[in-house]
Amino acid sequence: LHPYISKGYTAGKAYATAHSWQLPQILIVDVKPPFWANTCSKLCEALENFFCLACSLAGPCRIPLLSLYVVQNQHECLLPFVQVKGSFPRLQTCISELRSLPREGSFQQKGDRVMQAVQDGLQQFKQYTRHMLVATALDLCLLFQITVLTSQPGKDMVKQLETGLREIDLVSLRKLQIIEISQGDLLESADVEWHIHAEEEVSNSAILGMDIDLQIIENDVVSLETFFKTWLHDHGTDREQLHLLLPSGDFRHFTAPRTSLTCVKCDIQERLLSPALLPGAADVTVKTDDVNTPYQMAASPATTLYKLRVIKALKAEGVCESALFGLPFIIKPTSCWQLDWDELEMNQHNFHALCHSLLKRDWMLLAKREPQSVSPSWRITVNSYYVIIPSDSFTLLVKAIAVRELLLPCNIPALPADLPETALSTIEASDEWLHTSLDKEAVQVLQVQDTS
Repeated sequence: LHPYISKGYTAGKAYATAHSWQLPQILIVDVKPPFWANTCSKLCEALENFFCLACSLAGPCRIPLLSLYVVQNQHECLLPFVQVKGSFPRLQTCISELRSLPREGSFQQKGDRVMQAVQDGLQQFKQYTRHMLVATALDLCLLFQITVLTSQPGKDMVKQLETGLREIDLVSLRKLQIIEISQGDLLESADVEWHIHAEEEVSNSAILGMDIDLQIIENDVVSLETFFKTWLHDHGTDREQLHLLLPSGDFRHFTAPRTSLTCVKCDIQERLLSPALLPGAADVTVKTDDVNTPYQMAASPATTLYKLRVIKALKAEGVCESALFGLPFIIKPTSCWQLDWDELEMNQHNFHALCHSLLKRDWMLLAKREPQSVSPSWRITVNSYYVIIPSDSFTLLVKAIAVRELLLPCNIPALPADLPETALSTIEASDEWLHTSLDKEAVQVLQVQDTS
């Protein structure tokens, strides 16, 4: 079987397996005026862009199920649970309904509407799983998560939910997120009182048996879209995904024989989506990032544990980027809940020390992927190698590097010192224009539009 897929996987019923990238998701959108007028078009554009991508990705299902509620004077379920993959027309219709909701007008300032939507979502999920367990024999995921998008102050919303959900059975709710969409000056100037007067100042998270996650994001299309793309990651913490095996002792002597290894336990995270996953890309995409090849790892909710044995340190300036290929992966210290706290803490310290040491020495690491199983001695095996690249963040970047047998001859002439003045003037004029248009803050992702 492909490492992404469980025995229960079928193309039409991928949403029902327990091996999806994410849990089923309920999205609750608070559409109360006056802030909805400032948020509506940006949120709907971000949702449309995101689901256009998510619904059409090839491969296993990343988001199994989605349901969408809106909260205004009362809560309403615009979209009962639907399989995300292949359902863009239905989701687009739902987004059109969301876009058509009133952006102005009066509303009742009752703070329990979101809580009622959460309770309704809990009931909907219980009914759905009960029905699916009777109708199918598939391995259902019995947990889900709820995300609330609001322009209200997030801390007040958290207090309200902590108080209101104390007596509710939350055993199937894995995660509850409050996403506060920042309104900037609009929040200060609005003639609306949002503050919730909680009877108790202490947090009720311990009573709920779970934490309510609060995030604040900017009110623009890119920020909203970036948040939704986090749903495409595997956030599972049931296992470690990668063991980085380091020779014990001084980094300067990697080639010396070692009787023991230091194991740094990591999680793998994708940095890019493979273009091969997009519709119509099969004929134009180089297959170097196919996870069926021995050259690539897969950041996925699979049962595979990858092991990379570090065999050599490399000077960063000596690594030729033309020998690196395939999709990059980010690795970070594991957050697997099955490890005890002391081991998790020590593992984080070791990872931190590794990042610091590589940066200090301006090194990269060359690692060889350990075989998953022992092959017969007569069988030809292909070894895959990776370069591990440090940064000043608490992560490392991993890229596949070509072995000698794959490299083709390449004659690279030295750059001439002298060149014609006319050519220099032409190029420098272009450089001057590029300098004036340089975005010094950040490089934004290009938005490709069909102009046909």
